Amino acid sequence: MATIPQVAKAMQTVLTEEAERAGWQSDFVKRKDAKLTGSVFTQTLVFGLAANPKASLTALTQTAAALGTVVTNEGLHQRFDRQAASCLEQVLASAVRQVLQADPLTLPLLDRFTDVVVQDSSIITLPEVLLDCYRGCGTGLPDRGNAALKMQLALGLRTGRLRGPTLHDGRESDKDATLDHDLPEGAVRLVDLGFWDLALLKRLHERGVHWFSRCQAMTAIQTEDGRWWELRALLEASEQATLDIPVRLGKEDQVEARLLAVRAPQEVVDQRRRRLREEAREKGETVSALRLALAAWTVFVTTIPAELLSLGEALVLSRARWQIELLFKLWKSHGQVDYIADVKPWRVLCELYGRLLGQIVQHWVLLVSCWSFADRSLTKAAATVRQHWLNVAVSLKQQVRLEEALGVVARCIGVGCRMNRRNKHPNLYQLFEALAQHGDA
Repeated sequence: MATIPQVAKAMQTVLTEEAERAGWQSDFVKRKDAKLTGSVFTQTLVFGLAANPKASLTALTQTAAALGTVVTNEGLHQRFDRQAASCLEQVLASAVRQVLQADPLTLPLLDRFTDVVVQDSSIITLPEVLLDCYRGCGTGLPDRGNAALKMQLALGLRTGRLRGPTLHDGRESDKDATLDHDLPEGAVRLVDLGFWDLALLKRLHERGVHWFSRCQAMTAIQTEDGRWWELRALLEASEQATLDIPVRLGKEDQVEARLLAVRAPQEVVDQRRRRLREEAREKGETVSALRLALAAWTVFVTTIPAELLSLGEALVLSRARWQIELLFKLWKSHGQVDYIADVKPWRVLCELYGRLLGQIVQHWVLLVSCWSFADRSLTKAAATVRQHWLNVAVSLKQQVRLEEALGVVARCIGVGCRMNRRNKHPNLYQLFEALAQHGDA
C-alpha cells in the first residue's frame, strides 16, 4: 500500500535525485556551478505546468524563483533543446519505473480478482520537425500528420497502479506495446480489439492471468462438437437470446475460452448501425455487411470461469474498460498533455514530458487520498491537487514538510471529491453495487 511518506520519497527520488543524474547524463548540465540544474529544470516544468498546463515563460520563471532559482525568460527559452528533452525523457522513464499502489479496493465483482487491469493507447500529434523523434502514420500530405506520439497506459482498477505511460511512434501497433509482463496471477487483463493477439492470450492463461475481450470477427472458432465456425455464422445459427459456451479460438495458436453473447434490443441495434454508417460516411467508406450483422449482438470472450463471472456480470465488467478512457480524458482535458503551443519544437517536447510527469505525480497523490473511495471523482480530486501544487513544490526539499503538504492535499480531497449518484445513467461503482444486491438482474 502506498503511504504519504512513500509518495513523498518517490517524488524526491524522481524529481530531485534522478533529475540531477539525468541532467548530467543528457549533457543538459555542463558546469558544476550551473544555476539551472536537471532537478530545478524538471521541477520548474512539472509543477509550473501542473498548476497551469499553458503556463507562459514568465509563469515558469516564477515557478523557478519559488524553487530558489532566478532565471530570465530568455535564459529559460534558450535551454529548450535536444539535451533538455533527453533529460526530461529520462526522468519520465524513472517515474514510470516507480511501483506505487493503493490497498486493493473492496468492490463487488472486482474483489474476486487480484486486480483488473485496463490498457489503451492515445495519440498526440506533434510538429513535423519532430518526425525523427516520433513517426506518425501520415495523412498523405508532406507537411501534416507525419509526426505523432502514441502513449500506452494501463491502470489497475483495484490498486490504482499505473503501468506506463510508455511512449512510442504513432504508427506502432498496439499489440506490439502491451504492458502485461508483470500482471499477477489471478488478475484480469481487459483491453480492446487493437491488442488482439492469440499467442499472447495463450501465454497469459498459462501464467494464471485471466483475460477479457471483445471477439475478433474473423478468428476461427471451434465448438465442443469439433465444428469450426466464423463468429457471424455461429451467432446466426443460435436460436437463443444468449450464449455462454466453451470454445477454442484460432487454428494455429489454439486458445481455450468462454464465448459470451447477448442479442441486443432492436433499438440498440438500430443505434449501432446508424453510428457505423455515420462513421463510415465521414471517412468516405462503406460499412461491411459483417459489421452490420454483428451489431445485433454483444459478444465477449474470456478465460474467467463461470463461477467467478456470470454472463450478466460480464456485461458490467465490460464497461470497466472505459475507466482508462476516463483517465486519458482527465490527462488531456485537465492536464492538457496533448496541448501543442506555437513555440520552438524542443520546447514542445519538453513541455509534453513535463506535463506527463505532472500527471504521474498527481496520480500518486490520488492513490493516498481517494483511491479507497469507490465513488471518488478523479476530476474533482485533480482540481484540488492543482490548487496545492506550488506549496508541494516548495516543500520538496524537506521530507517532513513535503509529507505535511501532501497530508493537507489528502485531507482536502477526502472531504470533497465524491461523485454524485445517478439514477438514469448509473456510475460504474453503482452497477457493481447493484450486482451484489440484485445479482444479474
